[in-house]
Amino acid sequence: MGGLSARGVPGVHWSEEMTSGHSLPGPEAPSLEDALLFIVKYLRDPETRRHTGGWVDYGYELYVPKVLAAYCHVTYRRDPSFSADEMVARALAPPFLDAAWELCRRGILRPGIKTLNLQATSDGSAGAGFSITPFGRVWLNEPEHETFVPTEPERFAKLLEPYRERFGSGFHERAQQALRCYGAHAYLASCAMCGAAAESIMLAAATAKVGEEKATKLYAGANGRFRIEKLLTGQLSDRLRRELQSSTSLLKYWRDASAHGRAVAIDDNEAFTSIALLLRFAASVDENWASLTSGGAG
Repeated sequence: MGGLSARGVPGVHWSEEMTSGHSLPGPEAPSLEDALLFIVKYLRDPETRRHTGGWVDYGYELYVPKVLAAYCHVTYRRDPSFSADEMVARALAPPFLDAAWELCRRGILRPGIKTLNLQATSDGSAGAGFSITPFGRVWLNEPEHETFVPTEPERFAKLLEPYRERFGSGFHERAQQALRCYGAHAYLASCAMCGAAAESIMLAAATAKVGEEKATKLYAGANGRFRIEKLLTGQLSDRLRRELQSSTSLLKYWRDASAHGRAVAIDDNEAFTSIALLLRFAASVDENWASLTSGGAG
C-alpha cells in the first residue's frame, strides 16, 4: 500500500528505503516544535482529525499512531494508511511522543485511557495513548493565537542559554522558572521571575565590577536594587543608560507588583513582553559588559 508519491513536496527530504516489500521513501522526522504544533492543531481541528483513514482512538483521546496517519496525509499527501508502515512510523514517532509528553508536563494531556473499562492497546499503554485533562480542555478552547504558546518558551530558552555562563546559575534558574511559569499560564509568576532574572544580571555585573562581597552587601541593604543600578549606570553615556533602563522599567514594575497582595491584571501579552524584555536586557548587558563593569563611558 504505497499511497501517493511525496517526491517534489517543498521542504520534504526523503531517503531511499525498502520497506514492507515496497520501494517507499522514508521521511525525516519533524522537529519537536513542529510535532507539538501539529498535535495541538490535531486536537483543535476536526478537519485535521478527519485525515486518519481507518485508524481509531481506542480508549484514548490522542493516539499517536492515528496522529501519525494524519500527519502523513496533511504534510506529505500520503494515504493515511501509509503511517502503518513500521519503518516509517519509527522514523516519525519520536518527536510526536516527546511532544505529547511535553503537553502532559504542562497539564494539557495525561497518559492513559479516558476513563475505566475502555479499550487500551499495547502501544497506548507503552506511551502512545493520552487523554485530555480538564485544564487541557479549557486551554484548547482558548483563542487560536494560543496555538503558538507551547513553542515560544523553547525558543526563548535557546536564546537565553548563551548568557548562562556570564550571568551565573541564579540568572539561569530564574529565567527557566519564568519560561516554565509562562508555559503553565502562570503569567504573574512568569513576570516576577523575569524581574528576578534581570536583578541576577545586574548583580552579576556588579560582582564583576566591585567584587562579590561589596556587591552582595549593596544588594542586601536598603534600596539594594536601586544602588546596584546606580553603581552600574552612573558613569555611562545617556544613550546607554536609557537603553538599559528601557529594558528594565517594566520588569521592575511587574516584579514589584507581584510582591504586593492586591490583584494585578497580567495576562499572556504582559508575560510574553516580559520574557522578550529579559532577553533584550541580557543581550544589552552582555554587549556592553566592559563599560558596565569598568565604569567607562558607553
